[in-house]
Amino acid sequence: MSGRDLAGEVSPEEPIVLDADAAGPRVVALDTGIKRSIVNNLRQRDCRLVLMPCTSTPERVLAQEPDAVFLANGPGDPAALDHVVGNVRELVGKVPVWGICLGHQLLCRAVGLETFKLQFGHRGANHPVKDLESGKIEITAQNHGFAVLGPGGVRAIEHDEPVRWETDFGTAELSHVNLYDRTVEGLVLRDVPAACVQYHPEAGPGPHDAVHLFDRFVEMAGAH
Repeated sequence: MSGRDLAGEVSPEEPIVLDADAAGPRVVALDTGIKRSIVNNLRQRDCRLVLMPCTSTPERVLAQEPDAVFLANGPGDPAALDHVVGNVRELVGKVPVWGICLGHQLLCRAVGLETFKLQFGHRGANHPVKDLESGKIEITAQNHGFAVLGPGGVRAIEHDEPVRWETDFGTAELSHVNLYDRTVEGLVLRDVPAACVQYHPEAGPGPHDAVHLFDRFVEMAGAH
C-alpha cells in the first residue's frame, strides 16, 4: 500500500449535494472514500452536506461557502496524496477543518507533521483509546495502516498527557492516545479551528462510544 494513491479511485467525479435545505451548518467533505455511516451522522445533525472530489482546489471548496470542511476517511498512503495535502493546507485557518482516519493523516501532514507505516495495521472493533480531555477510555473501531508521528518524531507516546507539537499553524495538542501501542489517535490545533482522530467514531459497524465527536464538530462549525 505504500506510495499508492487509492483515494482517487473512489472519489466522486462531481460534487454531490445532500440536504441543501437543512437547518445546520454547511459542510464540504473532501471525499477520499467516505463511509456511508459518516454521511449519515452528519445528516442526522442537520448538516447541509456537499461531497466534493478529493482533488478539488481550495478556491472551489471555498466557493461553496462552507461553515466547515470535513476530511474523509478512505484508502491508501497519505504520503502519496501530497496534491490533496497542499489543498488542505490552503484551507486551514480559513475555515474549521476536521478529519477522520485518512483525513486525520492528511490534516496532520498539511500542518507540517509526518506519517509512517505501521508494522501491523490497526484493524477491528475493540481498540481502547483514551480521550485525554474527558479521561474516558473509548472502545473504538479502526481500519488503517499508517499513523502520525508524535513530538520529536516518536512513534509511541509514553504518558497519558496532552503533549504538544509546534506546527506551521501554531500549537497542536494530543487529544487521544491508543492504549495498545501508544500511537497518536487524535489531536487538536489550538491556534486555528481544526481537529482530527485516527479511529472511526461513527463505527459502522462497531461500538458507538465516540460518536459524540460529531457533536463537537458540528458545534465547531456553528461557532465559526
